[in-house]
Parts: sequence; C-alpha cells; structure tokens
Amino acid sequence: MVSGAPGIGELLERLAALETQLAQANAVIAELRAENAELRARLGMDSRNSSKPPSTDSPFDKPIPRSLRRGGGRKPGGQPGHPGSTLLQVADPDEVVVHEPRSCPGCGRCLAGRPVSGVTRRQEFDIPPVRVRVTEHRLVERECACGVRTRGDAPAGVTGPVQYGPRIAAIMVYLYVGQFLSKKRTAQALAELFGTPVSEGTVAAVTERAAQGLGGFLELVRARIAGADVAHFDETGLRVDKKLRWVHSASTDKYSLITVHDKRGTAAMDDAGVLPSFTGVAVHDAWAPYDTYTGATHSLCNAHALREMQAVTDLSAQGDWCWATEVADALRAMKDIVDAAPGNGPAEVDPDAMAGALQRYRSAVRIGAADTAARTDKIQAKHHALAKRLINRETDYLRFTTNPAVSFDNNAAEREIRMIKVRQKVSGCLRTFTGAEQFCAIRSYLATAAKHEINFFHALTKLAEGQPWLPKTA
Repeated sequence: MVSGAPGIGELLERLAALETQLAQANAVIAELRAENAELRARLGMDSRNSSKPPSTDSPFDKPIPRSLRRGGGRKPGGQPGHPGSTLLQVADPDEVVVHEPRSCPGCGRCLAGRPVSGVTRRQEFDIPPVRVRVTEHRLVERECACGVRTRGDAPAGVTGPVQYGPRIAAIMVYLYVGQFLSKKRTAQALAELFGTPVSEGTVAAVTERAAQGLGGFLELVRARIAGADVAHFDETGLRVDKKLRWVHSASTDKYSLITVHDKRGTAAMDDAGVLPSFTGVAVHDAWAPYDTYTGATHSLCNAHALREMQAVTDLSAQGDWCWATEVADALRAMKDIVDAAPGNGPAEVDPDAMAGALQRYRSAVRIGAADTAARTDKIQAKHHALAKRLINRETDYLRFTTNPAVSFDNNAAEREIRMIKVRQKVSGCLRTFTGAEQFCAIRSYLATAAKHEINFFHALTKLAEGQPWLPKTA
C-alpha cells in the first residue's frame, strides 16, 4: 500500500456517501420532473381541454377552435324551416310619400296629368325623433258646502312631485341589467338618447325598486324548479365589493333562478332553496357538493368529461393509442346513436350499436384506470381519478342514453351563468353585495320571461308599472 493512500474502509465510506448523494440527487430530479410536468400541464390548459372560459386563453397562443363533438353534416347558417328575421315591406305603412317625375328626359315635356304607367314601392324603417314627454297631474282640491275639502286622486304609481314614468324606468333597467351597461354609461345613454339628465344614483334607485317589485316571483320560480323532473345546476365566480363571491343557477326549459352567495358549496345551494327539496334528475358537473343531495338522481355533464379527456390526450405521445381518446369517441358515438333514433329518444336506439359503443367505453376506462394506478405524480393521480370516476359514475354519465328528458351535457346551466361573466367582462365587478342580489333577481326575471317568449322590455315595463309578469300556473 502506498504511504498516505486511503484505506479500503475509507474508500467504502466515500462510496457510500456518494451513493447517498446520488440517491438524493435522483430524488430531487424526479421531484423536479414531476413538478415540471405538472406546470407544463397547467400551462397547456385552455378552454378546449378544461373548464377555463375562452376569455382566459392567451391572445398569443390561442388554441385552434375545435369542437369536442363531431359535425352534424349541416351547412352553416339558418336551417330549413327556420323562421328568420328578414326586413320585409308592410302592407299598411304609417306614412306614404309620393315622388312624381317633373319632365320627360326624352323630349322635355311636362309629365303632369299624364297616365301612370307604374309605381315602385320602397319602404324605410326608422324611429322618429325621441324626446321625453312630461305629463303634469294636477290634483284639484274642492271645498264642500259643509266645509270638508277633498282632493282628486293621482294615477297609480305617481307618488312624488317629480318622477320618471314606467317606460323610461324600464329602459334604465333594460340597459343596466339586460344589456350590462354600467350605471354611468346607462345614465349617459339615457341623457344622450332622450335629452333628459339621469344620474348614476337614479339608475341604482330604479334598479332597487324593480328588484323589490318582483314580489313573489322568485318564490314561484324556486318552487317550479324544485318540483321539476329535470333541472340543471351550475356556479361561477363573480367579483363583488372587491371579493370573490359565487353566482349559482338552477334552471329548467321554462324557469331560471340565479342567486349570489359568499360560498360556493352547500351553504349557498341550501340558501338558493332548490336542491334541498329537489327529487328529480339534477344535471351538473362532477363537483362533490352536488352529490350531498341524496334526494335527487344525478346526471353528470359529458361536455366537462370530454374536456378532461382532451387534457389527457394532449399529454399522451402523439400517434400512440390513448385510453381517454377512446372513451371520448365512445361517448360521442353514444350521443350520435341517441340523436339518430326515431323520435330522437333513447327508447328507440339501435341496441347493437349502443352495446358496441358501451363496450368500447368500459374497456377503455378500465385500461386507463390500470395504466394510471401507480399514481406516481400529481398528473397521473388526476388521470387515475378521472378514470375511476368514469367507472364508478357510469350510470350518471350515461343517463342521457336511458332517459329522454336528460341531455348529454349541462350547457343549459352554462348558458344561464354565461351572462354573468359577460356582465363582468363588459362593466367590471359589482360594488355591493345588495346590488349583486338585485342584479341576479332581475336576471332571473328576464331569463324566465325570455323562455316564455316574453319581450324583455315588455316584462320590465310591467314590472315598473307595479304589475310584474308572472308565468301561468303549471
């Protein structure tokens, strides 16, 4: 042995230390790889493969628009039988203006009194100049011979020395709640259109009176939805008074109830007052609080599932078979089979075609669950949870194949809350929680009226007159 050289024992100790360092380095590398994969997955999330709205997509790396459904083979635009809204001439115009030729361009003779050889009709649709019309109500007081003085009664609703009438009040609420203008822009629009000064405070006061004037409308709608066979539910965030609050929707094809709450979960759902007593089919995404309402039968949104499966497909190797892609194709195939059935109902579906699609679905989700069972990182754990949910909640995801009243997705509920997001995008957050409650109450009124083919302005005018429109008895 060379003098001063390390002994075998010392070399073994150094080797053991190096092996420990290598193991630690490999663990850090594995952790960083998993973190990098998770971050890449998050950066790759957009409106196509997650529940993120299209407004959050990067303008510099916007995903190519691609529907998660297959095309129906229809041409773009209006379909045969669609009523359309083309501007057409009317038989009885409000005013007729006759334009006569003065002289003949050929010989120069005057054409006055000559026979009419033809008439061409051209109609112009326009609004006459608009100005606010002021009506003064003079309440005459007379004294009887007995000394008693009696004053005439003012018309219903005319309570102050100066006030706005029901139509201009309806226009204020229409612009603010119906078209999502801010209070400031609503006041400016009214001043410019009608030449009368309106303050932001007036818009707020008129909106408050409108919400208070709904009377029992919200209770009626709440009861109708709670008693329905099928209802759709969803929720979304809304900035109110510099805080994140939650807007919840419950709806059917005829009724809409929109509420706002500090919470997203069951406390808000209980406060909305529909799910606690609901015993029909509740269509929603797979968010856990909905499942706590065991009195309802649950149907899960397949559009959400398709987006989740698209995220799995995006992370798989290009060209390789992916279990999520297979499940998504099977779901679309089942939807096509139901849509193609005579009468567009599950009872008349092709049983062999449905059985084949169902077998593809079941085989693929089981492969997915097995392939991700190790759950070595957060992404694989997330994909495993998706596969297990598709297995365990198969009946809820495929309820549209057995119940003709249940839809493939929860788009009906998403349409309800989409207007809330549009409002926030157009005019920003709401300043007070009370204002948010009023906004949601009037949106419930307008959305329900629209489902009954009632014009927004007509419904708001009735509300301003103190006689809110109410749906007929079911």
